Amino acid sequence: MGADTVTTGNGSTKVAPQKAGLEDIIAGTSNICFLDGKRGLLAYYGYDIHDLVKGNFEETAYLLFYGALPNAAQLKEFSAKLVAARALPTVLRERLAAQPMNIHPMAVVRTLVSALSFYDNDVEDLSREATIEKGIRLMAQIPLIIAYYDAHRNGRPYVEPKPELGHAANFLYMLLGKEQDERVVKMFDASLSLHADHEFNASTFTCRVITATLSDLYSAVTGAIGALKGPLHGGANEQVMRMLLRITDPSRAREWVMDALARKEKIMGFGHRVYRTEDPRATHLRKFSQEMGERTGETQWYQMSHDIEELIKKEKGLYPNVDFYSASTYYLMGIPLDLYTPIFAMSRITGWVAHALEQYANNRLIRPAADYTGPVDLKWAPVESR
Repeated sequence: MGADTVTTGNGSTKVAPQKAGLEDIIAGTSNICFLDGKRGLLAYYGYDIHDLVKGNFEETAYLLFYGALPNAAQLKEFSAKLVAARALPTVLRERLAAQPMNIHPMAVVRTLVSALSFYDNDVEDLSREATIEKGIRLMAQIPLIIAYYDAHRNGRPYVEPKPELGHAANFLYMLLGKEQDERVVKMFDASLSLHADHEFNASTFTCRVITATLSDLYSAVTGAIGALKGPLHGGANEQVMRMLLRITDPSRAREWVMDALARKEKIMGFGHRVYRTEDPRATHLRKFSQEMGERTGETQWYQMSHDIEELIKKEKGLYPNVDFYSASTYYLMGIPLDLYTPIFAMSRITGWVAHALEQYANNRLIRPAADYTGPVDLKWAPVESR
């Protein structure tokens, strides 16, 4: 991943300038996720995301962990393992109840995931089988951390998981205090599959770098959560909804956006490092936002989003990404704004585990080079004469 060399017309070579942020640099090979930014394609292990959302998130997770879709018996066993893992060590439940109430939930998720390693006797077992089992436990436990912390900071008692509910339905039940409509659960479940993996994005690459040192899975996932926390990665959907709440009314959308563009402010939820056309995840989330608006009678959020989308396309030539319509979809489900990114982590844990498995299986320490641009040949002098 150092600088490339190019041959000039006279046969000499020179260092080719690198794009900032490693844009378009191939950092490795992977069998997990296929992206085609020009055509707007996204697939996990060869299955198009538009097909995967027809199933459920447990199937997507199984695919990412094992590299193949499950049959009925395999899915039943996998789902049973998830249900059995819906528990936190007692000391961590108590630690959650002692956390400050005014910190971002992503910091809580990051800290508690790291602490889970203290209570796993297989923490240093890097075998495929042990890593998958740890992945299943993390997939089950991260939603508990999110729901329990939200209850704690709002002075509510913890809502305990229901073993008869699926992964998405159980999380919404624990978070919102009652079972949700089947259609709402299906939209939320599909959203989890849409967010599950996305090639070498910032958090996944962080996970792979840590995994490549042969550190444990909890360390790799903790680092990935730290990367996801940033507003230019997982935190963007939260910022989208805050923007919509500032605009408040569809009639103000055009004026607000044009003023923001004139001030050269970034409109969150648009543009993508990979996609040059519609983000295939946004295709589904747009529909979910519209449907949730119609179900709740709060169509203004979808209308604002739609109007902003058309305006940004016209003015900047940019398409909405996964964050843009997920914001209003989650808002209309009653999910607090600062939980959007933790929910992203609740989904992306499956992709992180998949990439950790792949890295462990064919590992080489990830150690790129840098193009040095600092001073050279400086002369040192004793401190007394400086």
